[in-house]
Amino acid sequence: MSEPAPVPAIPILPYSRVVGQDDLKLALELNFIAPRIGGVLITGQRGTAKSTVVRAFALMSRGELPVTLPINATDDRVLGGWELDALMRGEAREQSGLLEEAHEKGLLYVDEVNLLDDHLVNIILDVVSTGVLSVQREGIAAARHLSFGLVGTMNPEEGGLRPQLLDRFGLMVTAAELDTEARHRMIMTVLTFEEELAKEESVWRADAGTEGATLRSALLAAKAALPEVEVAEEIGRLCAEAAGRVSAVGHRGELVTAQAARALAAKEGAARVEPGHVRRVLPFALRHRRPESMHGGSFEWGPDDDARVEDLFG
Repeated sequence: MSEPAPVPAIPILPYSRVVGQDDLKLALELNFIAPRIGGVLITGQRGTAKSTVVRAFALMSRGELPVTLPINATDDRVLGGWELDALMRGEAREQSGLLEEAHEKGLLYVDEVNLLDDHLVNIILDVVSTGVLSVQREGIAAARHLSFGLVGTMNPEEGGLRPQLLDRFGLMVTAAELDTEARHRMIMTVLTFEEELAKEESVWRADAGTEGATLRSALLAAKAALPEVEVAEEIGRLCAEAAGRVSAVGHRGELVTAQAARALAAKEGAARVEPGHVRRVLPFALRHRRPESMHGGSFEWGPDDDARVEDLFG
């Protein structure tokens, strides 16, 4: 009997070899360490590697591609329903939806989330927040406990999200445009990757795999250490004051700031959250909760925002 053909490598650039996009990568890692953050929303123009980074992160952290929600997904496909083929045979058999599949695989990816029906986005965010999917429809009455990471991407030129939905995403980052040097490194990295894909054995791919495994182990260790990381009273006050300085709408922003700062401290192996951890994650947690951002303004975090909080951090 002949040997089975080798399984081809998944043509996704290894996470450890992604050029730039440090904020995007950090937000994904913090949400992995502390799922209670509630997901990551990535905004940016076409061609800024949003989808590539998300898929590369899923492969590195979970060993498989994320469950992807298509724009035209129906309620049945998302929530689950009756299996159509079975119904045609006169049998009543339930079919799991994409949210249950995400629970099994660990990550749900919603590309162009701003083009998805608002009610579906709301349901998904509810499940991420509560950990419970309650289905009451078409003869199905069930409540299931689900847990998965959530990542959404959007191009703001194609429309926005309602303020209520924006606020439900824990963190928001902007996919950065690369400078000339980074563009050059990106080109050479992608060309090398394409060359290495054609090889049955590739030292380059093996090294990237080792780097990814090392990072995954570090993230899992940080996740395990998270409950032991101290968040002192003064750190909680610092998060609250920072949210007030940028006039963050609602109170989810200061809580997410504290959660993300704690995850960053765990990632760095620190025993307690320091002001520097809070300062690093502030734009992620608060940029989409500023009044101007929630009502159609820019999501960029600029010098004016830094100036509002600068004295809090000395």
